[in-house]
Amino acid sequence: MAIYLNSDSKIIVQGMTGGMGAKHTTLMVESGANIVGGVNARKAGTTVNLGGKDLPVFADVAQAMKETGANVSVAFVPPAFTKDAAIEAIDAEIPLLVVITEGVPVQDSAEVFAYLDGKSTRMIGPNCPGIISPEQSLAGITPHTIAGAGPIGLVSKSGTLTYQMMHELRDFGFTTAIGIGGDPVIGTTHIDALEAFENDPDTKAIVMIGEIGGDAEERAAAYIKEHVTKPVVGYVAGFTAPEGKTMGHAGAIVSGSSGTAQAKKEALEAAGVKVGKTPSETAELMREILKGLGL
Repeated sequence: MAIYLNSDSKIIVQGMTGGMGAKHTTLMVESGANIVGGVNARKAGTTVNLGGKDLPVFADVAQAMKETGANVSVAFVPPAFTKDAAIEAIDAEIPLLVVITEGVPVQDSAEVFAYLDGKSTRMIGPNCPGIISPEQSLAGITPHTIAGAGPIGLVSKSGTLTYQMMHELRDFGFTTAIGIGGDPVIGTTHIDALEAFENDPDTKAIVMIGEIGGDAEERAAAYIKEHVTKPVVGYVAGFTAPEGKTMGHAGAIVSGSSGTAQAKKEALEAAGVKVGKTPSETAELMREILKGLGL
């Protein structure tokens, strides 16, 4: 089992013929993901060979879905065109849209977020590494060689910390690891992923990685307290960050005590989540929990 993405997923790539799109489509093909085509209106009707696989290029997402049965799209589209690409995919009713692009204007993300309301598409991102269900499928840029399948569910704001946590816990493995992105406006949230992991019978424990800024982790803590029965361990990036400064991600803005790593840690611990001070300590907490479960 996995959440959102599995071995049956058929993936198309919006922007497949661009530099980043071609590079990561090749890596997804090599990972064993079922990539079935790409979208580029200017190159529609052509075929490109990536990762040793001939992939057709379609005019739009609707045509690609009709011709291939695709149910996932990964977008590697420049920031200026990301909003239009996302709306095209949502209008085509693709079940899962993974937006990798970094630097999407917040207003554009907000418009897409509003447009998603009442639609059938789940969006992950933007500015994220995407989603991997090890040994099943990959939609995004997470290196598929980091870790295999296992009992842990991982949801993270940070791409690099997703990779580090997968590496630290590679001896156990993951059902699904999902990088939701650190922008102020994103599609899928910590809470969405927590709900899906709670409902997935093969996910036995959950790692949640947050970072300073906003109140997503505090909201997730409240949700865990009410709805999550599985053990959760957490890590919040940014304990050493100076208050009042924007740190890296546009979303990582701290005001007063709200949004600090300490405030998030306290909220999570109050919900029964064990929080590590470092990624390695967090991995060790998870290791102890899994051993306690006899895994």
